[in-house]
Amino acid sequence: MAGDEITLRVARYRPDKDREPGWQEYSVPLRDEWTVLDGLNHLKNEVDTTLAYRWSCRMGICGSCGMNVNGEPKLTCATFLSDYAPGPVKVEPLSNFPVIRDLVVDIDDFMTKLPRVSPWIIRDEEQSIDDGEYLQSPEELDAYKQFSMCINCMLCYAACPVYGLEPEFIGPAAIALAERYDLDSRDHGARERLDVLIEHEGVYGCTFVGECTRVCPKHVDPAAAIQRYKLKAAQESVKMFLLPRALRR
Repeated sequence: MAGDEITLRVARYRPDKDREPGWQEYSVPLRDEWTVLDGLNHLKNEVDTTLAYRWSCRMGICGSCGMNVNGEPKLTCATFLSDYAPGPVKVEPLSNFPVIRDLVVDIDDFMTKLPRVSPWIIRDEEQSIDDGEYLQSPEELDAYKQFSMCINCMLCYAACPVYGLEPEFIGPAAIALAERYDLDSRDHGARERLDVLIEHEGVYGCTFVGECTRVCPKHVDPAAAIQRYKLKAAQESVKMFLLPRALRR
């Protein structure tokens, strides 16, 4: 594809100048090894230094380069321009978030909600340092490993129609991370998280469309985490109804 070009149709919004978002088209080299992020970096470095977007590692680890590419949430560092030839390729900020500038979105809502699910290990009682580490078997690690792969890229929130309609919904990534710690053999905080997630804005807000799992670049499967929490909530409801208080835990 040497010498070929492809058109990027990029969403632009500069709040100090623009009353509403618009579009700008650019031509970038079309090379087999170039990703959408490479195309944006070429624009930033060679064509238009005013273009704003986030990126960091370029290796699908940091999660910061998420954008809508032809209407679908993608990590732009892992999305190849050649897959969209002959173009054009439409690049927009992630859906369901306020736009700060151009392709940069405000994720403060997620950062505010995430601590509500206590995404850290909670212990009833910490053991002494002299007692050594909290050891785990490979099987205990495998129990939660899939849900620990979340990189907070926000693609699942951009794809989630429930979050788009009900901003109070705590969202797929936060619930998946709650499940990650619930499944950790070192953790005792499952009940604390369940108390948060059985509220209306928790797991019951999900209508199980499944788009969160489909777009996840790390195969975390947030939809499965949500359904597992619904089952736990249902079991807890039955327990509360049938068992005396002393036997509920």
